[in-house]
Amino acid sequence: MTAEREDVVVLPGLDAPGLDAPAKGPTGRTLRSFPVPPPLKGHGPARIIALCNQKGGVGKTTTTISLGASLAEYGRRVLAIDFDPQGALSAGLGVQTHDAVTVYDLLIGRVKDAHEAIVATGVPGLDVMPANIDLSAAEVHLVNEVAREQILARVLRQVVDEYDVILVDCQPSLGLLTVNALTAAHGVLIPLECEFFALRGVALLIETIDKVRDRLNPAIQLDGILATMYDSRTLHSREVLERVVETFGDKVLETVIGRTVKFPDASVAGTPITSFAPEHAAAEAYRQLARELVFRAAAA
Repeated sequence: MTAEREDVVVLPGLDAPGLDAPAKGPTGRTLRSFPVPPPLKGHGPARIIALCNQKGGVGKTTTTISLGASLAEYGRRVLAIDFDPQGALSAGLGVQTHDAVTVYDLLIGRVKDAHEAIVATGVPGLDVMPANIDLSAAEVHLVNEVAREQILARVLRQVVDEYDVILVDCQPSLGLLTVNALTAAHGVLIPLECEFFALRGVALLIETIDKVRDRLNPAIQLDGILATMYDSRTLHSREVLERVVETFGDKVLETVIGRTVKFPDASVAGTPITSFAPEHAAAEAYRQLARELVFRAAAA
């Protein structure tokens, strides 16, 4: 019987430097220690961030949950929106969606008040707007609507002043729902698996973001590309990450998320990794991500 594979989590700083050399992270850049965000004097209006990648299984939902929980730990009020008919975000936060008011009800106008679809999670400061399989019918319902790309933006106007960050977990496609998320968003975070086929679609996604900026949402920005599922033991992971940094430069975040079995374990438990295994390196990786995004936003 073979031994179970150990967790592999790579955080910035695990590449051993020489005695006089500054530490280098997996992205090849000198490591920075991002400060803990200062407390806020008040809440809102929120920065809306769409987490997008048309390839599935790259860590969008895990990142939405874990980043949201980490920002909440730092005193931010966070709303996570499940914008995928699979409902993985809702399940990952332990929210039951059967017979619940969901984001679909708001999109089609069945429910007018966005607050009716907001559910508090077990993480203080983190709320969720759930989804279920009904959302798969949204594109058919919305196709003949006037300004159909802006329906999510109209929904979020009701609650944007009550939160500091709104994270939209997009489905793995570039259809009407994703365009709605991009039209509503101030920024886009692209989780990118350190695997060759995941890399191929990034250019198409960035082209879509550029079209949305040109035609629907001039203010949208690329907040960053987040390398996920990184395994420093494999040449393939290292080469893909190197290629991403060469292509996109400083748009690649310094924080890198490694592979670990703790993520699916946390999903089964219906709780973020920061609560499921708060001392684990994976939890600290997402806290580092939260600090880096706040730092970048303040420096912009």
